[in-house]
Amino acid sequence: MWAFVIRRLIYNIPVFLAIVLMVMSLLRVRDPVPGMMGKQATAAAIESKRHELGLDRPFVEQYCTLVQQMVTLDFSQEMWTQPGMTVGEQLRKSVPISLLLTLPALVLTSVISLVIGMLSAFYRGQWLDKLLVFLAVLGMSVSFLVYIIFGQYFGSYQLGRLLGRPVFSIHGYEPGWQNWCYYMLLPVLISVLVSMGYNTRFYRAVMVEETGRDYITTAKSKGASSSKIMFVHMLRNAMIPIITRIMITLPLLVTGSILLERFFGIPGMGDALLSAISNNDFPVIEVFSSIFAGLFICSILLTDVLYAVFDPRVRLQ
Repeated sequence: MWAFVIRRLIYNIPVFLAIVLMVMSLLRVRDPVPGMMGKQATAAAIESKRHELGLDRPFVEQYCTLVQQMVTLDFSQEMWTQPGMTVGEQLRKSVPISLLLTLPALVLTSVISLVIGMLSAFYRGQWLDKLLVFLAVLGMSVSFLVYIIFGQYFGSYQLGRLLGRPVFSIHGYEPGWQNWCYYMLLPVLISVLVSMGYNTRFYRAVMVEETGRDYITTAKSKGASSSKIMFVHMLRNAMIPIITRIMITLPLLVTGSILLERFFGIPGMGDALLSAISNNDFPVIEVFSSIFAGLFICSILLTDVLYAVFDPRVRLQ
């Protein structure tokens, strides 16, 4: 297994380097310094600023510096928009906040959607299946922004008026576990509602396919209970697509939900990346994008390993 992991990591090194190269090239299509300095800036002032930011160095040298930073995990470079604050400090500040938002949302969405999908597949064609499919399609048809707006209005404003006190906050986040429900519960619930429709239909399709397998017929003929067939036989044999679905979303745990963090004022990684893009903060964009690329490559590798763990028919060769 370790030989497979090392080999796959080596194969993906050129992919990672190509992604970093593409990000740096796209950022430098337009010189950001004149926009930062304003219309009244002289050519000498612009050139001095470019030297200060390191943009006057050869592109290859800048590229090698960024790769070295990623390999050594040296994120001590200062942010352009916040002098005195390094990219590493921004990472340490924003990543835990994003995890507090995305990790509970992923767990709740996966568990609830999987259970609903299994129930819908098990009672296929009956009224329960039709009701669950209808609700899933209805949930998929509503825009993410609509959920956010309605959640802020009814879940925070109207509920607070009804109870006479604020229940959820729609702006910011104060550190501390005791503040999680006040600041994070509403965005987490919105994220679960948005994702449940897509995940439920996916898991239902997977489980419906499994209900027609020979091993299900054999289990029924041996007198296995419905709960054992559903939660033991079907679930274990359907782990390959389930793992794929979950692992695809793993990199998003760190980057966070940009829309939720922006609309709720949560200072997570997604909000920090969006602010950096708006302000042309190259060090933050380059490091955050490189981290996202590395996480995505690692998640694909971890997916292959989990295939072999849950399905003995898969061999890492």
